[in-house]
Amino acid sequence: MLRTYPNRLFGGYPFAPDGERSIARGYLKALRRARSLIYLEDQYLWSPRVIDCFARALRRHPGLRLIAVIPPVPEQNGRLSRPMNLIGRITALDELRRAGGDRVAVYGLENHGGNLVYVHAKVCVIDDVWASVGSDNINLRSWTHDSELSCAVLDRTEDPRPPRDPAGLGDGARTFARDLRLELMREHLDAQDAGPWSQDVLCDPEVAFRAFEETAAALDTWHDGDRRGSRPPGRLRRYAPPELPRVQQILATPLHHILVDPDGRPFRLRRRNAF
Repeated sequence: MLRTYPNRLFGGYPFAPDGERSIARGYLKALRRARSLIYLEDQYLWSPRVIDCFARALRRHPGLRLIAVIPPVPEQNGRLSRPMNLIGRITALDELRRAGGDRVAVYGLENHGGNLVYVHAKVCVIDDVWASVGSDNINLRSWTHDSELSCAVLDRTEDPRPPRDPAGLGDGARTFARDLRLELMREHLDAQDAGPWSQDVLCDPEVAFRAFEETAAALDTWHDGDRRGSRPPGRLRRYAPPELPRVQQILATPLHHILVDPDGRPFRLRRRNAF
């Protein structure tokens, strides 16, 4: 069980006088062993100071891929709130793509009626070994400021399906982490047992990455063609963050840091961007 509690300047918690950031440290430890596939579903996925650890993993390991499923629209869409919500995501995704290029793929979801789905999940699976499910999002607020609780699972049962060791580090794929990833992927792909993206085929991270890419491309093409013909299977849409004018970016950035994504770490950790 991993937690976040903030550092409180006046009257800290007796059980965590400087706060607690074991969620952040859990991610940092798992990401150091990431070699094949990081699969994320997250409500926010922003904050370059948090995304930096994912970007470092992508730079270090050229075979590492990242799939992220996020809300296709911001939580708040007002004149002031929208730029504050978008700027963190825009800068974070730019950082990921600079680090991983076409090895980074980001998607939104829609239902079969064509309505956009707001993603509220907080799930991460790394190399089918380590899995995390909890209340925390991939942002500085959840990793340092708000009270959060997450369950990280390292299943003792190794999964016999190939590839048996996606990371190549001797850890071996684990049943819980792999089954969790496959269940989510099959739902988003509308995958059937007898179809091209059957469960065992998706065990291969490269195949899974391609399945998302091809399914989203087919659905995007169908929408671009005025929905003529039968709707392709799947619920995935490729995500491209909207552009913000330069003036809005400049004004929104400090407001994002202060109001939307605050830093709850002690000052000594902030200076080093450590957790």
